[in-house]
Amino acid sequence: MEYIIIIVVLAVLILAVGGTMLLRPRGTRGVRRGRAGGDLGSGTGTGTITRPGTDTDTAGTETAAETQAPPVPRPAEPPVLEKPPPSAGRMMRLRARLARSQTGFGAALLGLLSRDRLDDDTWDEIEEVLITADVGVTPARQIVSDLRTRVKVEGSQTPEEVRSMLRAELLAQVDTGASRALRTQRHEGRPAVILVVGVNGTGKTTTVGKLARSLIGDGETVVLGAADTFRAAAVDQLQTWGDRVGAQTVRSDKDGADPASVAFEAVSQGIESEADVVLIDTAGRLHTKTGLMDELDKVKRVIEKRTSVDEVLLVLDATTGQNGLRQARVFAEVVDVSGIVLTKLDGTAKGGIVIAVQRELGVPVKLVGLGEGPDDLAPFDAETFVDAILGD
Repeated sequence: MEYIIIIVVLAVLILAVGGTMLLRPRGTRGVRRGRAGGDLGSGTGTGTITRPGTDTDTAGTETAAETQAPPVPRPAEPPVLEKPPPSAGRMMRLRARLARSQTGFGAALLGLLSRDRLDDDTWDEIEEVLITADVGVTPARQIVSDLRTRVKVEGSQTPEEVRSMLRAELLAQVDTGASRALRTQRHEGRPAVILVVGVNGTGKTTTVGKLARSLIGDGETVVLGAADTFRAAAVDQLQTWGDRVGAQTVRSDKDGADPASVAFEAVSQGIESEADVVLIDTAGRLHTKTGLMDELDKVKRVIEKRTSVDEVLLVLDATTGQNGLRQARVFAEVVDVSGIVLTKLDGTAKGGIVIAVQRELGVPVKLVGLGEGPDDLAPFDAETFVDAILGD
């Protein structure tokens, strides 16, 4: 009987120990892991989890961070494009600013002409005022001669009549009768091409950017060609102007790249995208460097392999006076300048340069810069200009 009891007890113990072994999970002998797979026994807390088929140093494990879904990038918001105002009426809107900078010139003339007695000394003073205002010697003498003749014929004049007489004479000198319209219309299925040239420091690249804004404000589509490849800052500046209003900029990422090549690619892109206008900014080359002037001629010839150049605009700083006229002569010898852009005509500028440069080149002033704002480039209007000079 005792043997039977001993046998039963042993059997119960054997069953108990066997059941415990059967209930224990496989692969956990000697290691206890927490929920995140941390080794609770060693206290290391590695943060690994078991996952079959992963390529890890310990078979079947990877970090918890690696199992998380990658963040979904937020779509980039499109840049907000500026909406420039149309060019119509800009000269009139900027008239007050122009008048403030020119009233000294007009007021001096009116004061001299309103004297009771106009003797030779007075006429010499009038001529001096005109020359000082950068009208030029020959135009100044012509104006004085015409005014003297008119005064002799008509006799003494009231202040109103003097003003009217001076206005008519200045307008005759400023308004040459040449068209001031920019050729910006597509033709033969191709965009209009405008080549912008000028010396360093005249505001040439800024003028290109402002002109692009003006054209886009008028509903045109524009491609910009950054052919001033000698100045990385000029290329970046033009890119910024284009990005603000949605104009595509064709540029080279290589410093000193061939300007003619960039101009050619810009024209090609304008043709392919069916743009209305292609504006080409050229290097602010010094007019005394023959090699650079030859390069400008090359740019024009390369463009003409694809299409015609519709406008060549020469940008001049209105404050440089006779030096600007010398620059104009050299550029006119290299390319057929079709229009003048006078920048910095506000502030200390002398309005007579309009008369002088038109007479020198035989081409009209088409645009004027009347401030530093992005929309301060305006189509030139002779009557508004003369009235501003006289303070009307």
